[in-house]
Amino acid sequence: MVDLKYATEHNVTGHQLYRSGMRALVLPSVAEQLAGAQTFLKQFRYRLKIWDAYRPKEAQELLWKYAQKDKYVANPERGFGSMHSYGVSVDATIVDDWSQDAAMPTRFDEFTPQAMMFYTGRDPLVKQHLNLLQKAMAHNNFYGLRVEWWHFTTADWKKYIPYWEDSQLSQTGEKQSPKS
Repeated sequence: MVDLKYATEHNVTGHQLYRSGMRALVLPSVAEQLAGAQTFLKQFRYRLKIWDAYRPKEAQELLWKYAQKDKYVANPERGFGSMHSYGVSVDATIVDDWSQDAAMPTRFDEFTPQAMMFYTGRDPLVKQHLNLLQKAMAHNNFYGLRVEWWHFTTADWKKYIPYWEDSQLSQTGEKQSPKS
């Protein structure tokens, strides 16, 4: 299931960042990993719902302009920018067999402490759903982002970064910390 939030005004910026009709794009190997996560979830009668995938550079610049949450949104002028811009990250949640959203810690792009990867709330159903999503993704070579429970990046993302950006990063001695 796909519900690209940035193709509408119903997102943290209040602006449509993607052109109408944009599709959720990822690299072919990432699509295979997502298919594996989908298969994992089906045994529990859930499915993936993709909120974001490949993000064009122009959209990243608009997201930064409107949101400017450095802890959560990658500044397009620094380092690699967003892992979404390379087709190696997705923002995802789960839905049940009837396409109803599963209870999760927060809404999409709710930049609050409650959006952390490790749920600290008391709702056992939210904890169960988040754990199921995280297991499905981890079993298919994704890892999460500490400050966004919905963000997942393929573990082998480095092989998709253009060589000129990788060498630039090596020269600065900075360590990459993927953001949305």
